Amino acid sequence: MDKLLKMSPKELSRLEVMQRLSEKRMSQEEAGAILHLSARQIKRLLKAYRKRGAAGLVSKHRGRKGNNRLSEEVKRRALNLLKTKYKGFGPTLAHEKLVEREKLKLSDESVRQLMIAEDLWKVRKAKKVVTHQLRERRACFGELVQIDGSPYDWFEGRAEACVLLVFIDDATGKVVQLRFVESESFFSYAQAAEEYFRRCGKPVAFYSDKHGIFRVNLPSAGAGDALTQFGRAMQELDIQIICANTPQAKGRVERVNQTLQDRLVKEMRLRGIASMTDGNAYLPEFMADLNQRFAVDPRSSVNAHRPLTTQDDLARILTWQETRTLSKNLTLQFEKVVYQIQTDRPSYALRKAQVIVCVNAQEEITILYNGKVLLYTIYHQQAKQAEIVSAKQLDLALKAKRLPPKPAPNHPWRRGFATPLSKRGSVTLPKSDISILENR
Repeated sequence: MDKLLKMSPKELSRLEVMQRLSEKRMSQEEAGAILHLSARQIKRLLKAYRKRGAAGLVSKHRGRKGNNRLSEEVKRRALNLLKTKYKGFGPTLAHEKLVEREKLKLSDESVRQLMIAEDLWKVRKAKKVVTHQLRERRACFGELVQIDGSPYDWFEGRAEACVLLVFIDDATGKVVQLRFVESESFFSYAQAAEEYFRRCGKPVAFYSDKHGIFRVNLPSAGAGDALTQFGRAMQELDIQIICANTPQAKGRVERVNQTLQDRLVKEMRLRGIASMTDGNAYLPEFMADLNQRFAVDPRSSVNAHRPLTTQDDLARILTWQETRTLSKNLTLQFEKVVYQIQTDRPSYALRKAQVIVCVNAQEEITILYNGKVLLYTIYHQQAKQAEIVSAKQLDLALKAKRLPPKPAPNHPWRRGFATPLSKRGSVTLPKSDISILENR
């Protein structure tokens, strides 16, 4: 009885060639050209065909387990970790942790297949491709740095939601600054920028969105040459600010925001980080690891960052600055407070003088005249009126004005009275007595 053989299309084509070769209707050179094999392999196949027939062309590995297959012990350990410690991780990040932290030997595709089989990961459908004009990376490190703020629940409920400020270099894709802040504001960006400047130097340009911190968006601003406080500070430091028209134009920082919302959140979960202070302390270590994995080499070896000079007084430049005119009595008003200038010079010398009021992040006031500090006293402080708050700053403004928390279940207010009403000997009047009381 003939034995039924299972052959692949590749093996069937080899069978046809071997039949013609054994009947000497084809040369070994022609057979090698058809099957794309060397003369040595053709001789080996012909010998197997003459000895065992068609069965000699069937792969001997068919039906056997692969030599490089994952052991059941590795599969079991990997699945236990994926369902507990690394629950919610994507295949790529989960593979990194299984290899680096758990010392398991398996490929990222093996992790992906295990997660799909256990319904821990769903295959994502390919998104519809939207064509955008490609922009080549800048050539030099520090030539263009994209900046953005990403509001997100970074601590997964262990702390209040906050904003992560992200600075990424366009030429290398290297994250040069990360910082957790309560909200996007001038002082938060100024503090993050100061740390970046002291570590790397001044870049040539910042690439941002059209947030009010970077660009004056009021129609009444005039010809468009007005500067925001951050724009004024960067102008003093000779750093250009370029605003993108669309999110896709600054896609590098938008994509890294998505990466951070996945990787950074899970790294902080593994370390039990539950506050912005601990998060900011961990960010330098995270940046070094992220840049080692994903940063690329720039086309040019020139570093476009410029070192800080003695004229770059960051403590003064990165402050909120407004111009005021002194009155005849050498007073000025700023934020509903009247300040009286104290000076030994004749008072007429400073009348109608233009001074600059500087406010730092700690709300400390400094008044400058021709670059010199003027002493002052607070003359009068007006009552606070209704203040205008933007939509992005609303949560921050309400945070300090929330209602007091509800009393705890064991609070004395919830325990009731010391003496129950039933023991007070209360008197119940008949309904007719009510009319008598009303007539009195």
